[in-house]
Amino acid sequence: MSLEKGFTFQHKDIKLVGYSIAGTTTSVAFPEADVCFDVAQGLPFQIPYPTILITHGHMDHASGLPYLIAMKNMQSQPIPNIYMPEPLMTPMNDIMKIWAKIDQHTYKFNFMKVENGRDYPLKGSYFFRPFPTYHRVPSHGYTIYEKKKALKAEYKSLSPVELGNLRKQGVQLDEHFNEPVLSFSGDTKIEFLEHEQVRKSRILVMEVTYWDQKKSVENAREWGHIHIDELLPRLESLKCEKIVLIHASARYTTKYLQEILEARLPEPQKGRVTLFPRPL
Repeated sequence: MSLEKGFTFQHKDIKLVGYSIAGTTTSVAFPEADVCFDVAQGLPFQIPYPTILITHGHMDHASGLPYLIAMKNMQSQPIPNIYMPEPLMTPMNDIMKIWAKIDQHTYKFNFMKVENGRDYPLKGSYFFRPFPTYHRVPSHGYTIYEKKKALKAEYKSLSPVELGNLRKQGVQLDEHFNEPVLSFSGDTKIEFLEHEQVRKSRILVMEVTYWDQKKSVENAREWGHIHIDELLPRLESLKCEKIVLIHASARYTTKYLQEILEARLPEPQKGRVTLFPRPL
């Protein structure tokens, strides 16, 4: 697979497309909700997504915004909605003004600041809610929720005929709830796992940049990243069906990372914790 098309990850009904190597490229899209997390240098697989969620402003996560906006404008796509931490708004607008001057073209886009804990709409029954992260620069993570309904527990033993009669009488049989489907951390220290919406997400896509003692936990924390040694003791506290690890340093081969997981993951966690697909 290539940077152009990205790699594909699938868990049950959830499909993700993306690419992530620390310092090179990080971008992951969730097609079902029509949303893309971060844009790296700007890659063709991102172009269809009308909503972009930027975690922070480092170049391997956000430098592709001018390219992506230009491609969307050129293809007469709807004006993209691009959400980001508030401190990024002014410099990103300045960057777009410079590109407009270079290209002698006025681009159409919506840059919008995000606030932690506030809900923002996405496609259909989906919405997202930002949460604080702890990197070297202003940053946010994002949780995608899906609005759902289910039959209330007290009615589950009734027959279809009985349920139908109750519905005709105007009885409210269903309860509505919001399911945290997917959380995306961006670059951050391990403390982001303290947020309940993260721990309860069906799928957690999170950075683990350092994987052995050539770079210590202290090194990771100094640069606003996570070491595998910090994650392993916390796995039991996470309710996620899948924990998908991204942003491993380019110094590691995929084979080496897989060997570490095989050797160090407790048996109950094997199969739940996995790497996002990446080059060998």
